Amino acid sequence: MDKALLSKTAAAMVARGKGVLAADESSGTCEKRFKSVGVECTEETRRAYRGLLFGTAGVEQFISGVILFDETARQKANDGTPFPQYLARKGILPGIKVDKGLAALPFSAEEKVTEGLDGLQKRMKEYFDLGCRFAKWRAVITIGESIPTHSCLYANAHALARYAAICQEASIVPMIEPEVLLDGGHSAERSEEVHEATLRATYAAMAAYNVSLEHLILKTSMVVSGKENPRQANVDEVAERTLRVLRRTVPAAQPGIVFLSGGQSDEAATAHLNAMAAMKGLPWPLTFSYSRALQNPALRAWRGQAGNVPAAQKAFHHRAQMNALASQGKWRAGLEKQAA
Repeated sequence: MDKALLSKTAAAMVARGKGVLAADESSGTCEKRFKSVGVECTEETRRAYRGLLFGTAGVEQFISGVILFDETARQKANDGTPFPQYLARKGILPGIKVDKGLAALPFSAEEKVTEGLDGLQKRMKEYFDLGCRFAKWRAVITIGESIPTHSCLYANAHALARYAAICQEASIVPMIEPEVLLDGGHSAERSEEVHEATLRATYAAMAAYNVSLEHLILKTSMVVSGKENPRQANVDEVAERTLRVLRRTVPAAQPGIVFLSGGQSDEAATAHLNAMAAMKGLPWPLTFSYSRALQNPALRAWRGQAGNVPAAQKAFHHRAQMNALASQGKWRAGLEKQAA
């Protein structure tokens, strides 16, 4: 465990005015997104699309790191450079998604637990050799009638903690992602309760497994209303509720917090981040780790056509810049009217 390297990596991930691009979509998720714009999902089209994003000129001003899928970590840019080295050369940290997806929690039809701990220590050594300096593990918490259960929170918290300890042992910074889904008709109040319970369980497990908080990054969802609830919490309410939960549960020793967009619209994710980052007196920096909220405009502009790459890169650069401003509390809606 190289504490100096872990500290350097964690600080770089949450550097002021920068955030993390989540480009770790599985092949199945890529297929759904590509299908929406009429692009065939093959290993080559996935490589070309990721290369488009990573090769955007100047995006390193706004992007501190990129979470890669295993396939992408083994692919090469157009110049023949492996993607992890290509990103590092631009001053962007290569990261890696290491979980193996969701499985049904025993005795529960709706709740899930994340798999992938088997063989993880060996895989971590390989990912370090590939150049990856941080990792991500996603857990999913569903809100519904009588759920989440204690069993679900406990199982996912302990998987996250075991993963985090394995990462740190390999000198890789763990990004933990206990995502509370916005699916359903629950209120913002109920979302706040579940977020707090989830994070309390998560950090209790971190302590149980001796995870170093100084070398840990939280990727969290925001406290929003369920998407089927007719009353949607406004930007200020989302910011207030989310920060209240974080202040109650996340230790000040942690280097920073990044947010996932979790199905929000591009602009809503930016507005919510901006409102929170503008708050004074927070013990940790706040920034973004978005996937769709960064990529949607680029994907729509690209549509699999080489001639559309410049337009797609311009759109991606714009969204990265908008969220970088939001991470400093400097974004305003009027900026979105500028040509992407």
